Amino acid sequence: MANKITVVGAGHVGMITAQKCVEKELAREVVLIDVVEGRPQGIALDLNQAAAVEGYSSRVVGTSDPAATADSELVIVTAGKPRTPGMSRSDLLAVNGKIVESVARYVRERSPEAIVIVVTNPLDPMTALMKAKLGFPARRVLGMAGVLDGARFSWFLAEAAGAGVADVDAMVLGAHGDSMVPMPRCSTIHGVPVGEVLDKAKVAAIAERTKNGGAEIVNLLKSGSAFFAPASSSVAMAKAILRDEKRLLATTCLLNGEFGIEGVYVGVPAILGRNGAERIVEVPLDTEARIAMQKTVGAVQKDVAALRDLGLM
Repeated sequence: MANKITVVGAGHVGMITAQKCVEKELAREVVLIDVVEGRPQGIALDLNQAAAVEGYSSRVVGTSDPAATADSELVIVTAGKPRTPGMSRSDLLAVNGKIVESVARYVRERSPEAIVIVVTNPLDPMTALMKAKLGFPARRVLGMAGVLDGARFSWFLAEAAGAGVADVDAMVLGAHGDSMVPMPRCSTIHGVPVGEVLDKAKVAAIAERTKNGGAEIVNLLKSGSAFFAPASSSVAMAKAILRDEKRLLATTCLLNGEFGIEGVYVGVPAILGRNGAERIVEVPLDTEARIAMQKTVGAVQKDVAALRDLGLM
């Protein structure tokens, strides 16, 4: 068990992330920080009282003071404005970029050895911005995307096949956005390739729905974005790191030649362990997937360039 982890942002994603962290007892102390005074403190008190029922020993500290985050071993950044109907993830660049910049400042000063998982959208450029502002090794600055996108792909495949979702292992690469790259070739249902269970047209339709999985939820909710699955996905990554599980998970990592891509944060398979992203695993790409990866990299580069134009990088 780690000594301390911090969850930045006490909105829906942050609140549920903190809950899952304590229920899994990932750390003795889980700090939940938010700029809205009273909200993190109230959530912390509620979660601490729930411990008497659930039986976990982890303690939650709610705060608006960055000093309370000092010496965190892992930081999960969920703070930021959520999408509303009709808004793209890229529309959030300016407002969320300033939030990431402010968080990076106190993480760098107070938790210089931390591993950081970024959940804030638009996720890939926000992870690049966090890395630029922290100056940490790239293996310690990661983004949560592929776990969530893969979970959505898995659910849609299971639903279509009439299979248990626990038996589905689906992979999605690329940016966490409309240009993501679902990988049916690397996806199975109880070890059987999805192409042998569902016809090609059905798999293609499911892949397209996966690309718009977040927007589908935004349009249904009308006043926010997804929070249960993003929280679960970020905690799965945190657990793999803190418990040194060496899990192969799709993770937003800085590429330095892998997949023929240089100097860009984008979702790829990586082994997660106590040192962060310990190894990027290159899977073979057919021509279609390779073209799609170049497209998704271009989308990330465009957003990073916009951050530079805004003076944030």
